[in-house]
Amino acid sequence: MSEVRVLHVPQRFDFSQHKTFTEQYSAMLEEKLCQKIIMDFSRTEYLDSSALGMMVLLNKKAKAQNIDVSVKGAKDNARDILLIANFEKLFEFE
Repeated sequence: MSEVRVLHVPQRFDFSQHKTFTEQYSAMLEEKLCQKIIMDFSRTEYLDSSALGMMVLLNKKAKAQNIDVSVKGAKDNARDILLIANFEKLFEFE
């Protein structure tokens, strides 16, 4: 059975969240049973280029361990930014 972890993205996702975001996904990647990480964007209203960079790094590290990463609940401005950045090519959108 697939082990899924949910990473709750904050309302304002920018460089100030770097340490917290990195610590959270690193802990998930260390779990032996983790097979998928879902980034929950349901509360996110703002993200900047540093947030996009953090997401790319998470994707790279997860793919190296054969762990899938997807985006869930992105709406309004956050969804628009992700789509403009062509992130639907990197992540499955749920």
